[in-house]
Amino acid sequence: MDDKFLERMDAELAGWSDPVTRLRDALRKNEFELYCQPILTLGAQEHYAMGEVLVRLREEERALLPPGEFLPAFEHFGMMPQLDRWVVFHAVQRLARGSRIPRFTINLSEQTLHDAEFLPYVEAALGKYGVAPGALAFELDESDVLARLDPAVLFARAAKALGCGVLIDGFGRRAASFTPLKLLPVDFVKVDGSLVRKLLSSDVARTKMNAIQRFAEALRIGVVAECVEDQEILACLRTLKVSHAQGFGIRRPQPIDDVA
Repeated sequence: MDDKFLERMDAELAGWSDPVTRLRDALRKNEFELYCQPILTLGAQEHYAMGEVLVRLREEERALLPPGEFLPAFEHFGMMPQLDRWVVFHAVQRLARGSRIPRFTINLSEQTLHDAEFLPYVEAALGKYGVAPGALAFELDESDVLARLDPAVLFARAAKALGCGVLIDGFGRRAASFTPLKLLPVDFVKVDGSLVRKLLSSDVARTKMNAIQRFAEALRIGVVAECVEDQEILACLRTLKVSHAQGFGIRRPQPIDDVA
C-alpha cells in the first residue's frame, strides 16, 4: 500500500470515527443517490438505448460526494459487493416503475467478480420486481478483467446465461489487448476517453479506434466511445461508424429519475 493511497484514505475518512460502521449505516439508511448518464445510439435513428448508472453519497455538510471520495473506502474495507448490490437493487426498482431508457449499465468492482452470491442476488431482485434480465448490463473494467481473467470469464458467462449484458469498460486505456473480447461473451466494448479525446488531433488515435471498431464488428460487438465532449468528435465517430457514444457533449449525468 503506497503513501499516496494512505494519504488519500486519511483525507476521505477524516471525521469518520468508525469507517466500517459509517459505510454500513450509509447502505442501511439508503444514503446514496443514483445518477444516470445516457448512452446515445448512433445511426439513422439516434436514441438513448442505454444509460450508465452512477452513485453519489449524501453527506450532510458536503452535499453529494462523487465516487472518488468514498469508493476507495469501500474498496479498502472489502465492501464493494455490498455497494454493488445496493446499486442493482435500486436500479431494478427504478426499471420496474417504467423508464424511458430501457437498459441500465452498472459498473462492477473486481471484488464483486469473486462474489458467488452476487448474480443469484441479481436474479432474485429481477424476479421480485418482474424486470427482464436484459434490462441490466454489467460493466467490467479492462484492467480488472486482464488481472483476474478466469473469474471475469466465469462471471461474464454466468451473467449472459442469466440474460444480462456484459461490457468491457476502459478499453484502449493502455496498449489494446483483444484477449477479453475473444474470451468473454461481451455485448459492448467501451473505448476509454484518453483515446476518444485524441481523435481529432492524432492519426494514431483514429487508426487505433478504427482497428477496435473493425475487430468488434467482426465479433458482432457494439462499440461505445466514452468522454465525447463536443460535436466534432461525435461527427468523427459517425464517420468511423462507431455504434454508440457517451459524454458531456451529449448529455451530462443527472439524477436517475430526471433521465428515466
